[in-house]
Amino acid sequence: MKYKPLLFTLILLIGGCDGGSQEASLSMTVGGTGIPNTVGEQHFLDFEQEVNLGIPEMETKLLVYGQLGSEENLVSGLRRNRVQFANLSAIIVSTLVPETALLYAPYLFDSAEEADFIYDNYLTSIFTELLAEKNLQFIAWSEIGFHNVYAKEPILNPQDAKGKRYRVSASLSSRYFAEAIGADLIPMGYGEIVQSLQTDLIEAGDNSVALYVKTGKEQEAPHYTLTEHSLGMSIMVARKEWWDDLNAEQQLIIKSAWPAATESRRLLRAEADEDLSNAEKMGISVYELNQEQRQLWKDATQGQVQRLANQIGGRSNELLELINAGKKEFKAQ
Repeated sequence: MKYKPLLFTLILLIGGCDGGSQEASLSMTVGGTGIPNTVGEQHFLDFEQEVNLGIPEMETKLLVYGQLGSEENLVSGLRRNRVQFANLSAIIVSTLVPETALLYAPYLFDSAEEADFIYDNYLTSIFTELLAEKNLQFIAWSEIGFHNVYAKEPILNPQDAKGKRYRVSASLSSRYFAEAIGADLIPMGYGEIVQSLQTDLIEAGDNSVALYVKTGKEQEAPHYTLTEHSLGMSIMVARKEWWDDLNAEQQLIIKSAWPAATESRRLLRAEADEDLSNAEKMGISVYELNQEQRQLWKDATQGQVQRLANQIGGRSNELLELINAGKKEFKAQ
């Protein structure tokens, strides 16, 4: 009996030495709210394949079709280390980093090319800092596409929107846009839109082509006006504590596994063009705006960018200065 404590101690020591000789297991749960049969889905599948090839010891679990619930759940998962890598829209990121809401300001960018230049050359550094403060590692920008107005009846100019029951998200930018065009604001989550259109709780809203076509909204609100008033953006992030535990080679492999910005943009925009070219077959009426019509929307929403910056506070005015500097450099090219 007197030897049992000694034996127990030896077992613990042997077990501890054995565990320390093995590399810690690597695992990565990837969260998202992707839509099947889209470019966005393919990005996730390609990402998983590249990570598995580059880091065979990494156990990767893809939960990118909303299995984890809403984006709020993804944020919670990142906080609790249940999710290590995720695609978060700028709107949900704004609940952590309020300055992100400024990216959705109406007519912040004059063109997709201008936006590309500013994101790549002016915005990555500041958002890497802002996200790090919230224990998130910036990985890449992932474009969603310009927002356009969908409705049960055509809304071709801001006057047509007056009094319309208009769905707005939790973002200040969404609310300010709807206020500026005189709509009746109806706040609701993304998952409630189709049912609310069916029951006439709402008559209109806005979203990118990727989040409008083939989602059910196009069946209930088949009129789609290409206002291109707000560039939808998501951000690929990793839980920073998890990220910092990886070695430099693993970090490079994971970061490189996500498609390069130029390629992901090209594919997404090509998909949007194809969807719009097939709009008539899907029963969608698409309205392109000429320069004069587009100016009416710009005039109606004038001042909302600065209003957003003032309301958000923090580093918003610094962010706005960076964007304006980027605009000047892009124009000078």
